[in-house]
Amino acid sequence: MDIQLGVVRGIQYGLYNKPDTFAPQAKELGAGLVRVFFYWSQLEPEPGRHDWSAVDAVLDQVDDGTELWFTLGASSPWGSTRSTDLLPASPPVDPAAYAATLRALVEHCRGRVRYWQCENEPCIALFWAGTAADYVAHLTSFHQAVKSGDPDATVVLGGCPPGVFPAPDEPDGERDFFLQVIEEGRDAYDVFDIHLYGDPYLIPDTIRDVRAAVGDKPVVAGEYNGPLPLQYPEVFEHLTEVFEAGGVQPWHRLTVEDLHEGRLTTEPVRAAMKRLYDRMAELPPNLQMFMTGCPEELEALRHRLNADDLVIRNMLALSCGIRLTVCWQLGPDTPTTPDPYNFLQLLFSKFQLMAFEGDTMSVRHPCADAFAELSSRLAGAEDVRRVEVPGRPDAYVFELVGTGVEVAWLRPSTPEPPALVWNGTVLRSQPQYGYAHRS
Repeated sequence: MDIQLGVVRGIQYGLYNKPDTFAPQAKELGAGLVRVFFYWSQLEPEPGRHDWSAVDAVLDQVDDGTELWFTLGASSPWGSTRSTDLLPASPPVDPAAYAATLRALVEHCRGRVRYWQCENEPCIALFWAGTAADYVAHLTSFHQAVKSGDPDATVVLGGCPPGVFPAPDEPDGERDFFLQVIEEGRDAYDVFDIHLYGDPYLIPDTIRDVRAAVGDKPVVAGEYNGPLPLQYPEVFEHLTEVFEAGGVQPWHRLTVEDLHEGRLTTEPVRAAMKRLYDRMAELPPNLQMFMTGCPEELEALRHRLNADDLVIRNMLALSCGIRLTVCWQLGPDTPTTPDPYNFLQLLFSKFQLMAFEGDTMSVRHPCADAFAELSSRLAGAEDVRRVEVPGRPDAYVFELVGTGVEVAWLRPSTPEPPALVWNGTVLRSQPQYGYAHRS
């Protein structure tokens, strides 16, 4: 498999807003694959009536040079055991009915969609309302339906969060979930999907642990990005009130209406977030830069850190044999202004390569430029190999085999090496990595 960089479009394409155009923007960045989410509620809004309009909006704008990865959620107001049009997905009341819809969809897309994924991070209650055994049964039916509709299609296991597989000191539900799925559902998927968030320097260990668990199954990275606010220890004390108010809630049901009416966060959490924003100027820069409306200097810093992170994360993953990485995400799901008092907004909202200008996704952030340059540099690369530098464990040098290009950086001893001073705090604003041609 050739090295390929992809992007995630988002989790609600065509679910609430009119399907937009995004494939030309992704291709311009050098993305060779786009991952898109769809839900049973979209595909079969009522029993027996299929609606492929959002799917066709994707197919109509993607040419032969871009591969497609569809992640499907079995969420239905009428067909799933936990009634909802968004999350969590749950076992179908009638598995044969869901399989028939899936098979019809795959036949409709035959030869156009390479990857079909059965749910997303099913070990997390927000995304899957069922047991591991329920998921294995669902996956088995999913695999049969996809292969029936397109024998050449690839079935992807529901994405796995990072940090699941190292042996824990105490019982771990997410680890046990995936170990059961891997053991009992081994013949029902073709590719394992690991999501590479958190400390990027843990990526080699994460991939090693995944391979030890899944054996000879191919492994891809269906999501990655960084940094996260919670990678900075100094922010935790300032989020104590938010965590104590509930933080991220284990929703019993999340609908499309909830999503668009701002009901993702409970009122106690929203109140705590409002108080956090009231004292934004007093907060550490490493927390401020993730907040909506932060000072321009800190916004520019976070963009720089994000661009660095994108290159670093890819080099570490590709040098461990990963051949497909998919960046979360191309741009916002909709052009609407984000809700700053949603805690998930603080954690993830700035993971976007592009932004909307009006109703068109046309503004490129620095991380988009970093993505585009990396894609260009990787063109024709046969492999990515780390080059050890004797006596310098902090030196990270990678050879893009077959291109004559090297990527290098020094791992900092602190999160922000000196460059910019903001309110008395030393921060970094210059690129951490660099490209060079071997002489």
